[in-house]
Amino acid sequence: MTAQMILALSIIVGIHEFGHLITAKIFGMKVEKYFIGFPPKIWSINYKGTEYGLGSIPLGGFVKISGIIDESMDTEHINKPPEPWEFRSKPPWQRLIVMLGGILFNVITGLIIFTIITFYNGDVYLSKDEINKNGILALELGEEVGFITGDKILKINGENWERDTDLFNPNLFLDYNTTFSILRSSNEIDIKLPNNFINKMNSKEALSSFLKARTPFYIDSVFIDGNAYKAGILSGDEIIKIDNKNIIDFYELKSILDRNTSSIIQATIRRSDKNFEKVIEVSKDGKIGIMIKSKPLSYSTKKYNFGESIVLGSKRAFSIVFINIKAFGKMFSGDIDPSKNLSGPIGIAQIFGSSWDWSNFWRLVGLLSMVLAFMNLLPIPALDGGHATFILYEIISGRKPTEKFLEYSTRFGVIILLGLMSYVIFNDIYKLFV
Repeated sequence: MTAQMILALSIIVGIHEFGHLITAKIFGMKVEKYFIGFPPKIWSINYKGTEYGLGSIPLGGFVKISGIIDESMDTEHINKPPEPWEFRSKPPWQRLIVMLGGILFNVITGLIIFTIITFYNGDVYLSKDEINKNGILALELGEEVGFITGDKILKINGENWERDTDLFNPNLFLDYNTTFSILRSSNEIDIKLPNNFINKMNSKEALSSFLKARTPFYIDSVFIDGNAYKAGILSGDEIIKIDNKNIIDFYELKSILDRNTSSIIQATIRRSDKNFEKVIEVSKDGKIGIMIKSKPLSYSTKKYNFGESIVLGSKRAFSIVFINIKAFGKMFSGDIDPSKNLSGPIGIAQIFGSSWDWSNFWRLVGLLSMVLAFMNLLPIPALDGGHATFILYEIISGRKPTEKFLEYSTRFGVIILLGLMSYVIFNDIYKLFV
């Protein structure tokens, strides 16, 4: 988990800083350092006037360009005349490209990764018809907003939907008045999600407690001397009804058993296309002595040619940026609680999971690369977006901000960033214990 996060951050930060390095060198600027990781230094080498190295704190990286006031707060050059190889002596359009170079390289990285993943993996999904065949299984959060197990989802926001991932599109939880049109017992009704529902859908655990496709099951084995064995249940039997309540998914059976501990239930069993009624005693821990096996659902697959993969991969990459924009908007409006939705290094590490899956790893690298591009574009002093904002002001007004102004605004930006970093780290630690 931690190793995956460190490798991912090293890749995307290394690419980001390389974007600054290569654009600076193209315009003849002197690049003093290019490091993956923060000091203290582990290793470095000098090549053509630039020190390339590795730092011992693997949570970022940096590039040092001569004549720029950045988060390193190196201001020795302020009282000296500009040198021709310095950042500050170059035309504003060149400086703007250098400041946006890292963002551009992160965007290109995200586009490439999502295009390749789309081309090689295609899509594997549960179709709308497959899900609606048995209806959805409403879990804790699904029931909270009004879903009931067995509901069939006809439309989302008045539009048709195609696959299971459409039910978990982050835009649904970020948009206002998201509405599901439901078929329930021959009646069509609407279910609206609360505008702050995103606060509850902020983790893998939350997503897995919303909705899922009902998965039929059968009894794989019966424990000898267990209550199911005593009631005459056999391997291969299907439990289709409990006390006149239809059962399809094992979750439904487990919920009934948990509510009927140390009690007796009336079960309808299907065996060889015939139905039997059985009375089964439920133990005090909610068990009847069976092992079950799920019947496989029918997944659909779709492959894309390279041209289609470029279009779809780009759409998926940029959707991450648009989702972040929406999220920031809802955060400022008060619909999103930052403490529940902002994550630092610990939260990012948890996203990768404990097992190493290269397909998932590269998907997350692509996602984080787009997120890093978006975050760096924010007009906060000390970030690339802050530098770019000052340069754009210079281009439009014809007046360059003073070195002192850049110094103090950068100091202010660093304070903001350190405060935000401290907040997300402590918030990650807090969420581990609540």
